[in-house]
Amino acid sequence: MNCVRSELLGFCSGVSRAIKSALDALGAEADLQKPKKIYSLGPLIHNQIALEKLKEKGLLILNESQIDCLDENCVVIVRAHGVSPLVMNGIRERGAQIIDATCPRVALSQRRAAEFSGLGMHVILAGDAGHAEVKAVEGSAAESASKAKTGGGRFVLVQNALEAEALDVTPQMAENSVLLSQTTFSPIEFEKIADVLSKKISGLKIFNTICPATGERQKALVKLSEKVDAIVVVGGKKSANSERLFELAKSLRAASFFVESADDLPADFGGAKVVGLTAGASSPDFVIDEVERKIQEM
Repeated sequence: MNCVRSELLGFCSGVSRAIKSALDALGAEADLQKPKKIYSLGPLIHNQIALEKLKEKGLLILNESQIDCLDENCVVIVRAHGVSPLVMNGIRERGAQIIDATCPRVALSQRRAAEFSGLGMHVILAGDAGHAEVKAVEGSAAESASKAKTGGGRFVLVQNALEAEALDVTPQMAENSVLLSQTTFSPIEFEKIADVLSKKISGLKIFNTICPATGERQKALVKLSEKVDAIVVVGGKKSANSERLFELAKSLRAASFFVESADDLPADFGGAKVVGLTAGASSPDFVIDEVERKIQEM
């Protein structure tokens, strides 16, 4: 089976930075007689295979609700998705060492949300409910609003154009609102949301805070689809950007498959002669290589 790779796939710079931070910390502690416990605040990466590899090296996963167990003998790695100021302060208060691996683009979104909310503006975020980055941005806006002398702005999450249409815009929102985006959000859906809200909110300030890597991966996939009969998307089942790649792949080729590892590949590709291969930002190179190798052997 002929397999063609997308021009852009695999780890983004933010995920690579977080993984390197964890490996450096694990390596440093391994040489000590009394090594500290090293935690990732939530799954460091949305890929179970990669998480298992890190677990074997000693990385533990800590939920935000568990920070009470921390002390000065702990190291906490804040993953690329970031975390709210409230949780960050809670970790500091317990004396744990913090390694902040927040993606610079996510950190910028947090600062913008805090700045606008502190000025009394309403922060509207295009994103996925429950996503760690969304919680971090919302937390930044909330903290700034609570400190504002004149009262901070309201935080509103909008997941798609339909929710934007249904949004109840108050007179205050209509006069003073800003639109931001989760960095891994769909560029197409963001434009739809921006178009809807621009008609409902006069003077809406719009900041497209989607990471360029997200759009570039999707553009590369469109280009790849013109050369292949089927598409395989490699990614973690909980990875937002991988899921969006798969949604795009299905719109481009009916024979599209979402796999976390080579074991998830189908028995055949329905007569396809050329299979295109892409991968989300949470997919390690060794997993992508294994998937490619198995496709070629089919």
